Amino acid sequence: MKKLFKKAAVIGMAGILTLSAAACGSSDESANDGKVAITIFNSKTEIQEYLEEAAATYGEQNNVDIEVYYSNDTVAAHLSSKYAASDPYTIAMTDAKDIYNLASEYCTDLSDQPWVSDTDYAISVDGKVVGFPVCVEARGLLYNADAIEAVTGEPFDPSTIQTLDDLTAMCDRLVAGGMEAPTAILKPDWSLGAHYIQQVYEEREDVDGFVNSLFEGTADLANDAKYNAIMDTFDVLKKYNKFKDMAVSVEDEQVHQALSEGEVAFQFGGSWEWNDIIDYDYTGNVGIMPLPQDIQDAYTGCIVGGGSKFFYIDSSEYTTDEQREAAKGFLNWIVDSDEGKTLISDTCGMVSPFKSNTVPCTNALGAMVKEYADAGKMVPNYDFDPDDHLSVVGAHMQEYLADKIDRTQLATDIEEYWKNATPIAH
Repeated sequence: MKKLFKKAAVIGMAGILTLSAAACGSSDESANDGKVAITIFNSKTEIQEYLEEAAATYGEQNNVDIEVYYSNDTVAAHLSSKYAASDPYTIAMTDAKDIYNLASEYCTDLSDQPWVSDTDYAISVDGKVVGFPVCVEARGLLYNADAIEAVTGEPFDPSTIQTLDDLTAMCDRLVAGGMEAPTAILKPDWSLGAHYIQQVYEEREDVDGFVNSLFEGTADLANDAKYNAIMDTFDVLKKYNKFKDMAVSVEDEQVHQALSEGEVAFQFGGSWEWNDIIDYDYTGNVGIMPLPQDIQDAYTGCIVGGGSKFFYIDSSEYTTDEQREAAKGFLNWIVDSDEGKTLISDTCGMVSPFKSNTVPCTNALGAMVKEYADAGKMVPNYDFDPDDHLSVVGAHMQEYLADKIDRTQLATDIEEYWKNATPIAH
């Protein structure tokens, strides 16, 4: 059974903090002790508790009061409401596209900060570094090696599963050996619309050029080789899906439990799911591998990922220079101090984007992601989808998952979305 207490407590605390956010604001001094007071917005629920503890540690060491907040609203909407109320956070954690949207108006130039030369993942806009990378994450096909080996009686080598025929043959072998359904599929729009179908855009020599063809309405997805390769693989995952009879009603917890406990062998997902997986009766030896495809190209053997979340420091009139300096100090502390390095790699189990952080990542999936990244086997994320892409395209993917539409209709629906979408400047 899943251990829900810790996460429930964190989310509950986050909700309470969100309600009090407007009252605390970015006031320059704490009413109680005269210290510099700064606020942090966190958009990764799973690290809320740890980030609060780190902020408290830094605050005690540096005579700064720090409050950490979380909101269940979309990041863009939440930050917009804070600026509308003239009460922005001193530091905010966002996705890359939010940094590009906010850079000219609200992001402090961090080009002179010492950590800039220590990472390949900082975001620059108009020649200025404005986005501090929090972690590196990636996605691919998750596998339970122990579950596979228990059926086949042989050590599992993920490098032997590169083509769709390889994957199909393995699934057939697992079924013949008694594993009723070897795959499971997460149904949320973020998984289908922001992660899976995204590889159709990302695995291109000219990603912007392809996306522009979608905006211009000249792309022909139904006859696109990459689209069909990605969807061929999705069809295999559908065919062997343990939850095919409840494909769009299955809960994420059921999928994670099935992979964790070895009921299934494969699930498309990402390194951020590690804590969800180990919360069950974990059999051990879950890993991440590239998504098998029949196209053998420059992306064969690669997973997709990169900088996943980014901090920016508010540059508006509502934040003082003193607060900005305190905020810069906190970011440098994350990079340089033993406590900060341990926070990212050990406590939070994330892959650090900073070369000087040699603390081992406690997230086994994250550790594998680092190996792919170090080997140059990671396709960069495309970070410039319009805000409603995951919900609209994700809904179309859900229709396809539930066999409500066919592949040609899915291609048409995706094309129609892009023709009517507004590009994200970058």
